[in-house]
Amino acid sequence: MSGGWANSDRKSRLPSGWAKIRARILERDPICKICSVRPSRFCDHIIAKADDHSDTGLQGVCGPCHDQKSAREGAAAAKAIGRPGRKRPPEPHPGIKEP
Repeated sequence: MSGGWANSDRKSRLPSGWAKIRARILERDPICKICSVRPSRFCDHIIAKADDHSDTGLQGVCGPCHDQKSAREGAAAAKAIGRPGRKRPPEPHPGIKEP
């Protein structure tokens, strides 16, 4: 694993029959359920972190839609944790004394 998935335990949380589940979902959803244009290549959990491996909790999606959805979910998770952003908080002016 590399990148943002280096510390992920997602793969270990998949059920033992994941390959069959994935194949069934991709057969059911041959076209991406998000954009309705490109072929599905990924079996996506509709709700992030839900670990709902039922057919109703999964959808077939294309690579670009999967990447965008994963990026949004990752950004939302990082925001919820409260990680510091790239922007520094404002500093008081050195010549102005605070009351």
